[in-house]
Amino acid sequence: MSLLIEADELAGMLGDESLRLIDTRFSLQDITLGNQQYLDGHIPGAVYADLKQDLSGSISPGVTSRHPLPDPVQFAKRLQSWGITESTHVVVYDDGSHAMAARCWWLLAWVGVSHVRVLHGGFKAWVEGGGAVTQDAWVPEPSDTVFSPGYLQTVEADEVLGLSRQSAVLLDARGRERFAGREEPIDPVAGHIPGAICMPFADNMDGNHRFLAPGVLAERFGRFYSTSDTDTDTDSRPVCYCGSGVTACHNILAMRLAGLPWPRLYPGSWSEWITDPARPVATGD
Repeated sequence: MSLLIEADELAGMLGDESLRLIDTRFSLQDITLGNQQYLDGHIPGAVYADLKQDLSGSISPGVTSRHPLPDPVQFAKRLQSWGITESTHVVVYDDGSHAMAARCWWLLAWVGVSHVRVLHGGFKAWVEGGGAVTQDAWVPEPSDTVFSPGYLQTVEADEVLGLSRQSAVLLDARGRERFAGREEPIDPVAGHIPGAICMPFADNMDGNHRFLAPGVLAERFGRFYSTSDTDTDTDSRPVCYCGSGVTACHNILAMRLAGLPWPRLYPGSWSEWITDPARPVATGD
């Protein structure tokens, strides 16, 4: 089963009792916009997942990133409230950038939800394809399924510090200007983790915000894997990060679309890294 689903295929699945839709539209510039967009119109049967309230945990200033991973217990309760079970087929979507949807997709896999797909092209593609839109809220029947993290590998800042001094691959999903430290519109320190490679998430898509073909994505990311990588050999795999652990998931989704093994995620990413002035910072390309 493809990790992406096209709008026409999803349209044929509406009404399926095993289907759950999650709308993840969100703007970092206006944190109320996504929920308002959902209220203005969403795919029938969708619930809304807010990046800050549902897909992130509590922020500890000077300690955590801007979007730390959610508390596992609270996140599990949220999934239960959305009626998600082991047999649920989940489709997540955003405005079409796939950044927020990828974060939700990764989190669901992190806690063991097996059947998750991303709507290719997001809500924009849905509307352009003539898909139905509603303002009606849908309250699913809650589930009692137990979810817990640990299905995907993450690394902490101290581990990343060691990796940055070795030959491990660190992939930074931010744009080149932020990576190089020439501009920093969000965080108080500019630059990147020493040794990291700039792999902007936007380059995973074409000019129409469609993911590149799997073969092209394999050429883009395959060089960062050892030829000895297997499904159980995770310690040598690339580590993905970004500004706060969101767009790094876009690169992870692209790597999985390419058929590559799961990379590791540094959830804290740059905004956590710079909370400790003892951690080294690099600038330039």
